[in-house]
Amino acid sequence: MGNVCSPSISCDATISHFLNCIINKAAYVSHLKENLDALQTEMQKLIEARNDVMGRVIIDEQQRKQRTDQVQGWLLRVQAIEAEVAELKKVKSQEIEKLCLGGYCSRNCRSSYEYGKRVAKTLQEVIALKGEGVFQEVSREIPADPADEIPIDPKIVGQQSTFNEVWSCLNEKQIGIVGLYGTGGVGKTTLLKQINNSFCDNEGHHFDVVIWAVVSKDYKITKIQDDIGKKIGFCAESWSTKSLEEKARDIFKVLNNKKFVLLLDDIWERIDLIELGVPPPNTKIESKVVFTTRSYAVCRQMEADKEEFEVKCLQRKEAWELFQKKVGRDILNSHPEIPKLAEIVVKECRGLPLALNTVGRAMACKKTLEEWKDAVEVLRTLAFEFPGMGKEVYTLLKFSYDSLANQKIRSCFLYCTLFQEDCRIVKSYLIECWLADGLLDEYDGNRVIDRGYSIIGDLIRACLLEDEDESVLMHDVVRDMALWIACSIEKEKENFLVQAGVGLSKAPEIENWKRVKRISLMENKIENLSESPRCPNLRTLFLGFNRLSIITNDFFQFMSSLTVLNLAYNDSLKELPSGISNLVSLQHLELSQTGLVMLPEEMKALVNLKYLNLAGTYYLGRFPRNILSSLLLLRTLYLTNCGISATATEDSILFNDGESLIEELLCLEHLNALGITARSARALQKFSSCHIFQSRCQILCLRRIQDSNSFNISSLADIKPLRTIYMSYCNFKVLEIDCTGPRQFHAFHNLYQVEVYGCHELKDMTWLTLAPNLKMIEISNCDGMEEIISVEKLVEMQEKWGNLIPFSVLESLELREVPQLKSICPNPLPFLYLKQIVVYGCPKLKKLPLSCNSAKERKIVIKGETCWWKKLQWEDEVTQNKFGSCFEIHEDDCEEEEDDSDDNERQGISA
Repeated sequence: MGNVCSPSISCDATISHFLNCIINKAAYVSHLKENLDALQTEMQKLIEARNDVMGRVIIDEQQRKQRTDQVQGWLLRVQAIEAEVAELKKVKSQEIEKLCLGGYCSRNCRSSYEYGKRVAKTLQEVIALKGEGVFQEVSREIPADPADEIPIDPKIVGQQSTFNEVWSCLNEKQIGIVGLYGTGGVGKTTLLKQINNSFCDNEGHHFDVVIWAVVSKDYKITKIQDDIGKKIGFCAESWSTKSLEEKARDIFKVLNNKKFVLLLDDIWERIDLIELGVPPPNTKIESKVVFTTRSYAVCRQMEADKEEFEVKCLQRKEAWELFQKKVGRDILNSHPEIPKLAEIVVKECRGLPLALNTVGRAMACKKTLEEWKDAVEVLRTLAFEFPGMGKEVYTLLKFSYDSLANQKIRSCFLYCTLFQEDCRIVKSYLIECWLADGLLDEYDGNRVIDRGYSIIGDLIRACLLEDEDESVLMHDVVRDMALWIACSIEKEKENFLVQAGVGLSKAPEIENWKRVKRISLMENKIENLSESPRCPNLRTLFLGFNRLSIITNDFFQFMSSLTVLNLAYNDSLKELPSGISNLVSLQHLELSQTGLVMLPEEMKALVNLKYLNLAGTYYLGRFPRNILSSLLLLRTLYLTNCGISATATEDSILFNDGESLIEELLCLEHLNALGITARSARALQKFSSCHIFQSRCQILCLRRIQDSNSFNISSLADIKPLRTIYMSYCNFKVLEIDCTGPRQFHAFHNLYQVEVYGCHELKDMTWLTLAPNLKMIEISNCDGMEEIISVEKLVEMQEKWGNLIPFSVLESLELREVPQLKSICPNPLPFLYLKQIVVYGCPKLKKLPLSCNSAKERKIVIKGETCWWKKLQWEDEVTQNKFGSCFEIHEDDCEEEEDDSDDNERQGISA
């Protein structure tokens, strides 16, 4: 028989285990008081650790960081254990009372055991949590939004079905490249913007980053790379100097590990994604490229997946809806026959949104039946061939051109094509060019200027120019149409040679210059002009924004008809050729922001010159005497910051505090616009006492005035035309206000813009209340300024002159690095025209002069730092609710330096 196995249990071990259990359970009761005291001590330590961690978290979150999941989980566990300890404390007294025999026993053993066990367990958890609460980092950077929202018209008509199709493609793995093609003005860009903005609204997508880049016809690979680089974090100056290949490698390294969407707007030829550094989308990466183009062939060349999407014109119902919005119901109802004719006009527009907008706005002031009949006839009979764009597009666009009142306005419009694409053209400068070129008739006084603004208004209303406050913008499609007219139509043919912003390294062959009247080679890379072109008909020559360093003496020899010459922003241009004396017809000479160190004596020969801009010629040390006094027809002269970084020679009119300059200015009987810089109180006093200064100065720059710590600012009110004051690095502690006499004698009625920089002694700018038409204020790097409008001074002025309401038409207020600033204005202001407030580096400014009655019916933008915004105090809850959605985070990408060459004072140029 086999052995029988049976378990053997030691009786001693069983008894020992039983006794240990009894002792351990008894310890929950016997050590209860000790554990409660320890729990209170350890809990206090845990709370202190929690407070330290939370303090670090709050500081980081104010800097737009996000607490880590580990920290957030720990804080939640601390919160839970804190609640548990609080529950234990509630019944502490009654549980202690149950103890007897010196605390070693209890009258209710079961209750005391359960309570003591909870206390011991909680104590262990508190100690453990305190040990876990040591964090090197408590937060991480908040991931950037995948897409940047782009402003678009919220009332878009049509395109929804196309949008839905494209959006569904972006969710299909097998589709990587999507092409949107269609004729110019059909709404491709609007559709692409809708797609971009949908990534902002839709959190369900799986893309890491959405990149927007505008390509345009004459694109540069590096410009597209910069747009991509900026979105994915390559913003350093060192990256901008890298080669195309280096940038491509950097972009590829980042995007190769991301799910991205690249939106390319307005491409005209195949873009090599590899050359850009963009990994071609595939099913593995699941990234997308969406582009718009006017050419179906480009879609094929870009190898768009599946089928390309044609952005089609609007259906008849949608087109009619859009046209009604543009024309207005009051016009359509002004005659019973007009709606029928309007339907014919809509039909002739063939549903093209740009045409509907353009023609609709052109008809928005036509109330007679005859005007509508004529419009129908014109639209039906125009049948031009337009190379590359399709005759329908240019025919419809040209309708607005042909509808202009006269040939003079049409010529003024075509002149705008001389400026580079997407250029904001300063209105006043454009008018000066029109005048010099002979496109405006001569009038006395300001009549010609008024006429110029009237023409600009006509062009804006015709939707041929877009209004940008002080500037105008020409849509690229409209500009293409205008160039086609200027360079192709027989009666305009050979009048224009425009190659602006196309990357030229040398000027076009001089044979092409012979017959043209207007040439624009702006924004290229041309360094030398070494030939002598024969162009006797040339009237306007734009060479600004190049890299010119040499202009041969013979260059101007055969340009006897030239009236407008623009050489602005050629930093390397140190001197003008003596041959400039050949320009006997020259009326307009733009030399701002050039590197000129001297002016040639031969400029005395420019006796017909009427406009001369030398603003920002910082290094111009030699300005020979008798040049200005020889230009007797001069009407506009800008000398702001002229020669400020150079030592003036004794034979220069900039020498000796401007005495010589004043002498020559007095010779200019026709001068009506002057911009000038005063660099000492003595010079300013001399200028102020000069009648030509008082009656002609529009722009005044007060720079580095150190010889006086006070100034009677009211004395500048005598300068009636004054529109702009720049004040920088002046030692003024007080800007005195003369309260004697009626207020109107001390008012700056025409003052439009004030900029103050680096005036560290100034305490306030109360004098601004005397500028009723002030629209722009910028104050920066003023360390001592405490108030914009001083309460004490304002009361004194109101006692003398009655109620004063500052900034009644103000549009923009910018305050940067004014660390002691505490108040803008003591009382809330109406701000009927305000568009934006920018506050940066003003930690003591706790309140804005806003109330619920401010900026009625107007949405303003308030830009600043998040930490400043959170601490801002409001007039009341209604005001806070009203302006709470107006905040935008201020991005200060570069520090302003005290550098003479950094003053951006571009007077009358198209920058």
